[in-house]
Amino acid sequence: MAQARISAGQSIAAHAVLITYTLIALFPVFVILINSFKSRKAIFAEPLALPTRDTFDLIGYTTVLKQGDFFGYFQNSMIVTVASLFFVLIFGAMAAFALSEYRFRGNLLTGLYLALGIMIPIRLGTVAILELMVASGLVNTLMALILVYTAQGLPLAVFILSEFMKQVSDDLKNAGRVDGLSEYTIFFRLVLPLVRPAMATVAVFTMIPIWNDLWFPLILAPAESVKTITLGSQVFIGQFVTNWNAVLAALSLAILPVLVLYLIFSRQLIRGITAGAVK
Repeated sequence: MAQARISAGQSIAAHAVLITYTLIALFPVFVILINSFKSRKAIFAEPLALPTRDTFDLIGYTTVLKQGDFFGYFQNSMIVTVASLFFVLIFGAMAAFALSEYRFRGNLLTGLYLALGIMIPIRLGTVAILELMVASGLVNTLMALILVYTAQGLPLAVFILSEFMKQVSDDLKNAGRVDGLSEYTIFFRLVLPLVRPAMATVAVFTMIPIWNDLWFPLILAPAESVKTITLGSQVFIGQFVTNWNAVLAALSLAILPVLVLYLIFSRQLIRGITAGAVK
């Protein structure tokens, strides 16, 4: 009984800490949202104040919708992000299953090689990546961004998912093999449902850098037809003058998919982060 109370207390404390950090992280988002509905003068006069009847202004949103192809930028970002997430999760889960389930020569070295992708930033190879995309004819295409972001997200996905897949019961998998299930069926029908919290965690932490990235869209896909929403928002930032109303409005609209994804996967995300922290 005492052990159960201690475990319950630890679980509550872990969730309280996570919620506290979430609120702290969301505060800048709150500031961006409230200022996107204010006039330029009010943004600089009282940046932390809520919009009032005198300060409320939608000029930022009207500017965003009239200038540039905002919905096109939004569509490009959605295509790149969703496709990259799909490939990261499916290939990352397959690689993690192979590394955690099968023992073969080079297993450890393969895992270490994949882990190097976490420690070495992919941006260090920007010149080589650009040359590869030029040679492949993929410059100014969404496919170039999807390939780069997939390669960027795979190391972390394999690292996280392999640790979770090691905890899946061997008896369950062996029972499936006895029943005549193929390895693919065991992977998709038995293993993946059990590591769903880890998949949600990887999805959230992979999506945010992809959605907010400016570097690779600027280098690999700067054309108007394939601009992402982050790159498209830069049109409102000039060398001498910045339209802060439009910038804040664009950022507020760009935040919506991230918030929706977090709300969808919040329960699985918390389970994935706190799994193993308490007994």
